Amino acid sequence: MDEAYKTDRIGSALVGTNPTVLRRLDAGFAVIGDRQHLPGYCVLLTDTPGIDQLTDLTPERQIVFLEDMAVLGRAVSEVCRRRDPAFRRINLEIQGNTDAFLHAHVTPRYEWEPEEIIGWPQALHHWTGNAGPDTTLGPRHDELRAELTAEIDRQQTLRRG
Repeated sequence: MDEAYKTDRIGSALVGTNPTVLRRLDAGFAVIGDRQHLPGYCVLLTDTPGIDQLTDLTPERQIVFLEDMAVLGRAVSEVCRRRDPAFRRINLEIQGNTDAFLHAHVTPRYEWEPEEIIGWPQALHHWTGNAGPDTTLGPRHDELRAELTAEIDRQQTLRRG
């Protein structure tokens, strides 16, 4: 997979060259995570270049972004629950401490995670070396990508009534 998109995730999503994009939403892009150490891990990227934080958006756009985050959260939750009986919950986080653009982490959590990690943010998997190279996004995730995309579409339909 060409990794040029990593230098401008939002710009590459806008022009259609970001290979992690699952679906365009109302205020951003649902993307599958570069690492699938927690299967189903996704990110919601803003569709507005130069936006660093949720509070940089107008109040109206903030609501739309948060609604998109909820749609993606429901989709990830549904897919992960069907795929793994050890699925426990979904975590939704807007941090932005590393990447200076608005994005929200949509993280499935599982009963099989190590006890010393389960109560902490998913990034601890990276910090402790639990997100090994075998979790890198690739062709073996095509079925997961398809399921996530279909569920995002379903959740969007439900959202619009």
